[in-house]
Amino acid sequence: MNRNQESLLVATLAGLIIASAAAFAIQPALAAGYDVDGPAQITGVEGWDVLNVRKWPASYSMQVGALEPETSVWVERCIIAPQGGSDWCLVEQQDTRGWVNARYLSEIYDADI
Repeated sequence: MNRNQESLLVATLAGLIIASAAAFAIQPALAAGYDVDGPAQITGVEGWDVLNVRKWPASYSMQVGALEPETSVWVERCIIAPQGGSDWCLVEQQDTRGWVNARYLSEIYDADI
């Protein structure tokens, strides 16, 4: 095995370890949650700002969309944050689907989305 092959092997193994650790960290969080299946409204966001929608329930996750204040969304489910962090909820609004911080959602009743 030459030096280039050895470097490639080490990089591949490091990538597999990182991917496995990320999957392990996200999996328990996704399991500990509760179903909502109801409408909510984006609150607590300034009028000039937007609420980022994330691919996964984490602030460092890739942004997949943004929602303006007072937008109505459908909340599928939420997860309980470990160690006192913020809960995250899986929301959908037209073509946007992803996770938002639960503190920016207020449940609404008798609403058409």
